[in-house]
Amino acid sequence: MKIKKNKRVICADGFEMSIQADKLAYCTPRITGAERYVAVEIGFPSREEPLIMRYAEEPGKPTATVYGWVPSEVVNLVIAKHGGIVDGTVPRGVVHIEAQMGNGSV
Repeated sequence: MKIKKNKRVICADGFEMSIQADKLAYCTPRITGAERYVAVEIGFPSREEPLIMRYAEEPGKPTATVYGWVPSEVVNLVIAKHGGIVDGTVPRGVVHIEAQMGNGSV
C-alpha cells in the first residue's frame, strides 16, 4: 500500500513546511490513517522557525532537516504565527487554519 503524503504547506507570509503523519513518519501515533495525531513530523521548512527548533534532528541545518514528534499544538501555533495556510494539507490533529486574505488582515 502506497502512503499518500500531505501537500507541502504554504503560509500567508511565504513560510513553507512539510507536515506528515503516517507509519513511516516521526509522529504519535505512528500509524497510517489515525483519527488524530498528537505529534507530527515537520520537514524542511523554508526558514528557521524558533518554535520548532527543539525538535530538529540536525539543529545546525534548520532548513535541511526533519523535526520529529512535534506536538500538534505547536504546529498550530507555527501556522497561526505565519498567517494561516494558503495552500497545502495537514494531518488530522493539526488545525487547517485558513489564511484570511482580502479583508485587510493576513
